[in-house]
Amino acid sequence: MINREQLHGQWNEVKGRLREHWGQLTENDLQMARGSAEQLVGVVQKKTGATRNEVEKFLDGILDPSLSEKVAETAHQYGEAAQHMAHETADYMKQAYRDAAAVSEDYAERFVDTVKSRPRESIAIAFGLGIAAGALFFLGKRR
Repeated sequence: MINREQLHGQWNEVKGRLREHWGQLTENDLQMARGSAEQLVGVVQKKTGATRNEVEKFLDGILDPSLSEKVAETAHQYGEAAQHMAHETADYMKQAYRDAAAVSEDYAERFVDTVKSRPRESIAIAFGLGIAAGALFFLGKRR
């Protein structure tokens, strides 16, 4: 949490950044808390509905630029990692699609070969499946 000296030393910057971030803060709101970090946090909370933790982190980021830079760098690293993961996932899904297409093509070829080599058995099986499907449909409607 910021201290009184930090707040007093950079008051104009703090004021400007707070009003930039939370537009509903007025000059009068900020003047009420001048010099007191506790009062400033309270005023911002009351006026904006932000949590105490949000306000304190925002103020710390204003007064410690290295902290802001670290946060930005970490966000950038996570962004790169997420982008890399998305590319890997897309590549994996493309390969899975190709594999599934190859397998279904193989099964289709086997099916065609079986029907060509055993047409009578294929017709009998298709007829039997039709009867079974019709019976299930009829029994399902009856309930």
